[in-house]
Amino acid sequence: MATLFEAAGLEKGAPRPLADRLRPTRLVDVVGQEHLVGEDGTLTRMLKSGRIQSMILWGPPGSGKTTIARLLANETRLEFEQLSAIFSGVQDLRKSFDRARVRRETGKGTLLFIDEIHRFNRAQQDSFLPHVEDGTITLVGATTENPSFELNAALLSRAAVLTLNRLEEEHLGELLRRAEAEEGRELPLDDDARTALRGMADGDGRAVLNMAEEIFAAVAPGQKPLLREALVKLVQRRAPLYDKSRDGHYNLISALHKAVRGSDPDAALYWLCRMLDGGEDRLFLARRLVRMAIEDIGLADPQAVVQALAAKDVYDFLGTPEGELALAQATIYLATAPKSNAAYMAYGAAKAAAKESGSLAPPKHILNAPTKLMREEGYGAGYAYDHSTEEGFSGQDYFPEGMGRKQFYDPSERGFEREIRKRLEYWQSLRQRRQAERP
Repeated sequence: MATLFEAAGLEKGAPRPLADRLRPTRLVDVVGQEHLVGEDGTLTRMLKSGRIQSMILWGPPGSGKTTIARLLANETRLEFEQLSAIFSGVQDLRKSFDRARVRRETGKGTLLFIDEIHRFNRAQQDSFLPHVEDGTITLVGATTENPSFELNAALLSRAAVLTLNRLEEEHLGELLRRAEAEEGRELPLDDDARTALRGMADGDGRAVLNMAEEIFAAVAPGQKPLLREALVKLVQRRAPLYDKSRDGHYNLISALHKAVRGSDPDAALYWLCRMLDGGEDRLFLARRLVRMAIEDIGLADPQAVVQALAAKDVYDFLGTPEGELALAQATIYLATAPKSNAAYMAYGAAKAAAKESGSLAPPKHILNAPTKLMREEGYGAGYAYDHSTEEGFSGQDYFPEGMGRKQFYDPSERGFEREIRKRLEYWQSLRQRRQAERP
């Protein structure tokens, strides 16, 4: 709803940040999200169909979520309303729903944009459902958090989840070129400083434009371009020690993972510290350590995953910098632990077999028979209670009838799996003996 000042055109003369002045007026001008707004993009196809559905825009800060929501409203001639879940409550939502209902009676629709929608509690999220279902509003929610974990299943079932990409180097470069065109001069930075500026933005388009505006204001036309050190001092952002764009980010985590897998604690610590110094998300590192414990160590050392999870909890408790020592300690533990991917391979093989075998039923002798009909059908007939045997092992077949026994898990001779292999061999010998004893 326009204010009196906006209606009179007075708002247009007010000062506006560079990022706002450069906000795209067409979907096709949104950078870095070609999979959504390109010629064959999801939103492009949706608009061609003549209507848009409610959706959740999931992406990192500065990737264009708010801009896309505004442009969708323009393209579909819907009234645009915006609320922030940080500052809004139930009363604000009710007022928005009431205004949307009034508009609907006059034949006009409403696009209700909710920024940080994951911050609404479950009851607040549920309040959207009837208004989305009856078409009173088209809901567009923006979130930086995984919707699967933060939003109600009922809300997710009524909204499409569209993922926005983190802006890459070329996208940030395009935004800087647009800023230069808007300002009418080149950004006063040398090549090294320009590269550092893109790195400091860390994939955030709004951040790179805000820093560019600060630089334009600080360096008058005709002055010498800033060098990297002067840039860092000016914008008060630490230049990253490694490129956190796609290649640098994944190259270093790959180096850390492979050093741990290769049982080289010194190299693993080096790559860990490279990432810590570069500003990597500490909980991302903790998650990867847990993955290494499961994927590359497994049951060769069952304490590996315990150590990795404990490091995550310690970091949660202590924070930076003290908690980082827990990540270093877990890295050393994992790198020096015996290695085995037997559990990882067994899971993959069992998953493939389950998919191939379809919906085979369990054998009847291991099914419970709580009713007379089920007993008459043979449920539970012949089941041997393992604890009733001398060795606590019956040796029965638990695979579906006709499938035959399969071996998925083949433990290594390393670490604790050496003991597991002995147990499996013992049970296999008992199983063969039981089969030979059966008539």
